[in-house]
Amino acid sequence: MPRPHASALSLIVLGLAQAACGDSAGNTAGATTTGLTSATAPTGTDATTTTTTGVPTTSVGSESATGSTSTASTTDEVSASGSSTGFKFDTPQGGDIGDIETDGPASTCHVVDDMDAIGDCNKEAPPDSFEPEVQWSWGNQGTGGSSTTPLVANLTDDNGDGAIDLCDIPDIVVVTGGPIGGKIHVLDGATGVEHFAIPTPVDGFVTPAIGDIDNDGLPEIVAATPGGTFLGPSALLAFEHDGALKWTSADKFNHDQGGAVALGDLDNDGDVEIVCDDLVVDHEGKTLFIAPEQALWDIVFHCTATTLADLDGDLDLEIVLGQAAYHHDGTVYYNDVTLKPGFPAVANLDPDPMPEILLTNNNGITVLEHDGKVKFKDIKPTGDNGPGAWFRPSTIHDFDGDKQSEFATSSAARYSMFEPGGKVAWSANVQDSSGWAAGTAFDFLGDGVAEAMYADEVKLFVFDGAGVPLLAVPRSSKTLIEYPVVADVDNDGSAEIVVVSSAGYDDLQTAPTVQVIRDKQDRWIQARRIWNQHTYHVTNVREDSTIPQYEPRSWELLNTFRTNAQIEGGALCKPEPPM
Repeated sequence: MPRPHASALSLIVLGLAQAACGDSAGNTAGATTTGLTSATAPTGTDATTTTTTGVPTTSVGSESATGSTSTASTTDEVSASGSSTGFKFDTPQGGDIGDIETDGPASTCHVVDDMDAIGDCNKEAPPDSFEPEVQWSWGNQGTGGSSTTPLVANLTDDNGDGAIDLCDIPDIVVVTGGPIGGKIHVLDGATGVEHFAIPTPVDGFVTPAIGDIDNDGLPEIVAATPGGTFLGPSALLAFEHDGALKWTSADKFNHDQGGAVALGDLDNDGDVEIVCDDLVVDHEGKTLFIAPEQALWDIVFHCTATTLADLDGDLDLEIVLGQAAYHHDGTVYYNDVTLKPGFPAVANLDPDPMPEILLTNNNGITVLEHDGKVKFKDIKPTGDNGPGAWFRPSTIHDFDGDKQSEFATSSAARYSMFEPGGKVAWSANVQDSSGWAAGTAFDFLGDGVAEAMYADEVKLFVFDGAGVPLLAVPRSSKTLIEYPVVADVDNDGSAEIVVVSSAGYDDLQTAPTVQVIRDKQDRWIQARRIWNQHTYHVTNVREDSTIPQYEPRSWELLNTFRTNAQIEGGALCKPEPPM
C-alpha cells in the first residue's frame, strides 16, 4: 500500500524522535555504570565487553592515552534460523501528539509525524558535558575486523511485547571480514551482545543498507555478494530482519574495493528501489536498469557511494553517481565525462533554493549546480596532492553555528572543514594515507555548533568548532570508506558514537572491532535511533526503518549529509531553511 506524502507537521518536526521510552528501555539490558576501564576482548572470540570506560582520550597538545582493562562476558554466536517470527512494527497511524512545547514528548513507540516519533525540543546539555567513555566494545582479531560503516536500526523484539518498534533497544549491524568471507552480525545496542550472525557470505568491503523494502512492516538488510578486485562483480542480496535470505539479484555491479547500498522510492509508487554503484533493482531484486559505467576511473579507485535526491524538483528521485546522474527510468539527467568519478553528496551550498552536488574525487573538490553545471572544479584548498588524497566521501553540517552548512573531508594528512565556496576554515592533522575514510558530525551539546568526527588509521577524533581535538580514541584500520556514526543506540535519550576497527596499516588490529562511546552521565543530546546506509541524510528513512514514498528534501530542512538529526536541543530541533 502506498505510503502517504509527508505532512506539514513532518516538515516542521523532521528529525525529532521520541525520548519517552528512556530508562525503561535503555537501562535494563545489563550495561554497567561504574568503573574507569578500557575494554578488550579475548583473542579469537566474538566477545562483548560492557564497561563505562574512561575513553583513552588525548588532551589538546598531547599524544598520550591511558586506560585499564575490565571484565568481559562471551556469548555464543546464534545463527539465523531463516524462519519468520511474525513480529511487526506498530503501524505509523499518527494520533494526538499534544503540544510539544508545553506538554513534553508524547509517549509512543511508533512514528507519529511521518518521519519520527516526537522528542523534547527544549533541552540543551550543560556546556561541560563532553566527558566520553567506552560504554561497551565487541570483537577483536578473531572477528576479522570491520571495514564498513556500522548501521543502526530496530531488528529485534527486546521487550517481548510481540512487536518490533521504537520502544525496543536499537541494534547495531556490523560487517566483519574482507571481500571474500564477509559476515553480517547483529548486536544489541545497549550491551553489544550478539543477537545473531548471518551465515551467508557477503562482501565485507561494501556497506549494506537497512529498510523495509517490501512494506511488510519489518526491515530488511541489503548487502553485496563477495566481489571486487580479482573476484569480479558483485550481486545484491537481501535478508529478512532475522537473517533469512530473501533474494539475490541476477545482475551485478563492478567495483574494486568497497561500495555502498542505498534505498529509496525512486518513482513515488510506494515500492522501494535499491541502488549500488550503477545497478538499480526493485524490491524483489529484479533489475530496472544498469547505468553506463562512469569514465576515467583510476586503477584501484573504482569505488563510490551512489546517493538519491530530487535534483530537479519533480518529487521523484534521481540516481546521483557524481560524474553523472539519471532519472528514475534510466534516462540521463546530466553526464559530464570531464569529471573524475568519486563520491557525491547533496546539500544547498549557495543562496539559491536548489541543491548542489558536492563531488570529491582524485582531482580534488568539485561543486555542481543541481543540473550538473560546474560551479567550481578540482580545487585542492589544503595543497595536498598525493595519490588518493581527495578520493574520500564528505560530510555536510553547520560546523560553526552560523546557520549555514559547511562541508568537511579528509586529504590524507589533514581533516578539514571548508566554507561552501571551498575556503579552508580549519585543518587538523590526521594519518590516513592508506585509504579513503569518511567522517560525520553531531551537535552533542545542542548549542548550535556541530562537532566533527573522523576515524583515521589509528584514532577516532572528535573536533570542536575550531578544529581542536576534544577526543582521540585508539582504533586501527587501513581505512576504506567507513566512518563513525552517531545514534541513540541504547534508547536512553542520549546520543552515542559507534566506531569500528580492523587490521591497520601494519596488518595488526589493535582495537576492538566495535566500540560504543557515550558521555559518562548520558548528558549528550539525543539523536535519532537509526542510521540505515552510507549516504544517510535523515530524510531518506523514517525512524522505524520504513522508506518515505515522497522523500522530504533534506536541503530544505536540515541541510546535512552523513550526519544524524538531534531530537532535542533548541534551534536544530526545528532547523531553519538554508540562508
